[in-house]
Amino acid sequence: MATVVLAIVCCGMYPLVVYGIAQIAFPHKANGSLIVAKDGTVRGSELLGQNFTEAKYFHPRPSAAGNGYDAANSSGSNLGPTSQKLNDAIKDRIAAYRAENGLKETDAVPADAVSASSSGLDPHISLRNAELQAPRVANARGLTVERVLELVRAHTDSPDLGILGDAGVNVMKLNLALDNL
Repeated sequence: MATVVLAIVCCGMYPLVVYGIAQIAFPHKANGSLIVAKDGTVRGSELLGQNFTEAKYFHPRPSAAGNGYDAANSSGSNLGPTSQKLNDAIKDRIAAYRAENGLKETDAVPADAVSASSSGLDPHISLRNAELQAPRVANARGLTVERVLELVRAHTDSPDLGILGDAGVNVMKLNLALDNL
């Protein structure tokens, strides 16, 4: 009898109550924080990174999730700091990042531009990463760098509670804003 009562309460009533509260109090978050275009199509989620490779788009962090941003295979690479495979991958990513963004060999590259997040699905890049990509994006779109940087600032999320973590730029939202210009 206890099993039946607990099954009804824990597997039926409790989830329904939590679902109902979430739908009332936080409907956007409870439904996946989806980004919906003006025509009603779902373009993505604020919480999941997507791969953008064209020069006219800001590029996200590298992904270790399956075949790139595969939520079914979300995970890190599990390669440690002494891993030659990781060191080689980072060296290759640094060279590619510098070449793609027209940086000199001595220019510093932000860590988030060459290292995958632990989930492999991080939707944010650092403000510095976005600033370094802005000239490439501006050139590919025929915009001024100042206009692109205005959009970067408009789509920069401040640290949680104003002090926890660093400011981050949501790549999906920023790229959609660029497409909407």
